[in-house]
Amino acid sequence: MRRIIRITLGTVFVVLGFLGLFLPILQGWLFLALGALFLSIDLPIFDRMVLWIEDRFPRLRNKVEKIRSFLKGSEERQKTGK
Repeated sequence: MRRIIRITLGTVFVVLGFLGLFLPILQGWLFLALGALFLSIDLPIFDRMVLWIEDRFPRLRNKVEKIRSFLKGSEERQKTGK
């Protein structure tokens, strides 16, 4: 269930990100980054994109890893029933 929610939220963020690239109201890069983080847990193409971002911007690596471990941790807790 959480996987479906994570994929849905990631897709919504990516769509908002693409809209934000053309609309001055939205911050496109922010929504694209959030969508990529959500989708990187389940889709390998977004996982590679997040790894590229970590390599390109090493100062962001710790923050990105914390977010990804939180997202993965919620999945682990669901599997163990805690």
